[in-house]
Amino acid sequence: MAKKLSSLDDLGGFVFSTNKDFELESNDEQQETLPNNQQKLEAHLDKKNRGGKVATIVKGYEGSDDDLKAVAKQLKTLCGVGGSAKDGEIIIQGDFRNKIMDFLAKEGYKIKRVGG
Repeated sequence: MAKKLSSLDDLGGFVFSTNKDFELESNDEQQETLPNNQQKLEAHLDKKNRGGKVATIVKGYEGSDDDLKAVAKQLKTLCGVGGSAKDGEIIIQGDFRNKIMDFLAKEGYKIKRVGG
C-alpha cells in the first residue's frame, strides 16, 4: 500500500513547476531565542477537551523550536510526566503549575499565573 502524502515536505524537498520564473522561497529562518529574563510566560491550567484530565500549559515562549523542546523536556523530567511542545506552548500532563512556576522563576523567566 502506498504511503499517503500529507504535505510537500513528504516529497523530500522536490518541487516541480512549469513557470520559468519560479523561485523556491526558503523558510529556514530560525526565530532567535530571547534570554530567559526577557521571556514573559503564562502558566495556565486546562481541563477542556481532555477527557476530564488536567494539563498545565505554559504559553508565550519566544524562540526556536529546539530551545522550546529543551525547556519542555526539563519540565517533563522535573514533574515525571509526559507532555508536548509546539507553537510556543508547552503542555504538561497534570496539575503541576506551582512546581513549574517555581522552577521557571529560578531559571530567570518572568512567569505569571493565569486563571484560578
